[in-house]
Amino acid sequence: MSKSLKRVRDALESAGIDTEIREMTEGTRTAEDAARAVGCEVDQIAKSIIFRGEDTGHVVLFLTAGGNRVDAQKATAVAGQRLGKADAGLIRAETGFAIGGVAPVGHLTRIEAWIDPRLSDFPEVWAAAGTPRHVFAIGPADLVRITGAVIADFTAWEPQPHAKTRSLRHGFSLLLWDIRCLGGSVIAPRRDTARSG
Repeated sequence: MSKSLKRVRDALESAGIDTEIREMTEGTRTAEDAARAVGCEVDQIAKSIIFRGEDTGHVVLFLTAGGNRVDAQKATAVAGQRLGKADAGLIRAETGFAIGGVAPVGHLTRIEAWIDPRLSDFPEVWAAAGTPRHVFAIGPADLVRITGAVIADFTAWEPQPHAKTRSLRHGFSLLLWDIRCLGGSVIAPRRDTARSG
């Protein structure tokens, strides 16, 4: 077992997460590859998108649903600093992982993280387990708990088939995340919660 894979396994076990780490013979370097290998929807893949904070010089992490992409302006606002490209050396130095296998846990240093509310639409999501060939399943709430990620809207959703249906579902998901985190109850959704497709 590689050191990277062992760090992920140890981090999951210490957080009380009982899950199987799967090895995929065909590799999981993209969200589409991972979804095909696991047999799930693309949006059930929790991508680890890494940027370099231009003010701090350290990496920041955006856990993003497989079908979404990070919007640069939104991410900058969420992070509270300008963001730039993180090179492979910085990513490995601070996370301990190579590009293509960055896990959301088991990092060498404490990393600020944010999470896409779209991931809450599923009972479980899949994330990289430290190598391009390994993934693990986890409930979205547990992923938030063990990573310390802040729930935030930082994505630019790209229209796909059934766009209006998915857009409304995503907007309602944002509302439910807010309610669950604040311990509130549903009264009526705000008109600005759903993004138009």
